[in-house]
Amino acid sequence: MAYPMQLGFQDATSPIMEELLHFHDHTLMIVFLISSLVLYIISLMLTTKLTHTSTMNAQEVETVWTILPAVILIMIALPSLRILYMMDEINNPSLTVKTMGHQWYWSYEYTDYEDLSFDSYMVPTSELKPGELRLLEVDNRVVLPMEMTVRMLVSSEDVLHSWAVPSLGLKTDAIPGRLNQTTLMSTRPGLFY
Repeated sequence: MAYPMQLGFQDATSPIMEELLHFHDHTLMIVFLISSLVLYIISLMLTTKLTHTSTMNAQEVETVWTILPAVILIMIALPSLRILYMMDEINNPSLTVKTMGHQWYWSYEYTDYEDLSFDSYMVPTSELKPGELRLLEVDNRVVLPMEMTVRMLVSSEDVLHSWAVPSLGLKTDAIPGRLNQTTLMSTRPGLFY
């Protein structure tokens, strides 16, 4: 759960979110290094009156500033593609949960069991107990097993919705007439919003 004045991501609860956090740090370091280099070059250009005229038309300089960005993009793209394929991979799920978005609530159905379905409505602000979070508390929570692969089938009855659990690294659109799927695996117990 995020807390006030938090600067980073929520604590990772799934292996996918851990990979996403590592990728974020990797990309941020590359951006930081590029920004530092550009700032250094700009400050040198503004503070020195010396120019080296032979480097202005040099073929080597043009080759470097063409190849270097391509290498940097590859250093960002390869880990990104690896994570993208990891997120889309489904390995023999232990449980399947069908999630249907409605205008003001979600419907859940455990498809591996007969007649196990329920609706999850948001708790009105006037009925919140001390310590409960406004716009996040529901009357029926989804209970999922820990350290087991769970497949979520997400769709909508009426309008576009988004089913998201940030600490698990999940965000799936619920679109009417379309069945999207995602997998999750929690590595620790807890209450995730």
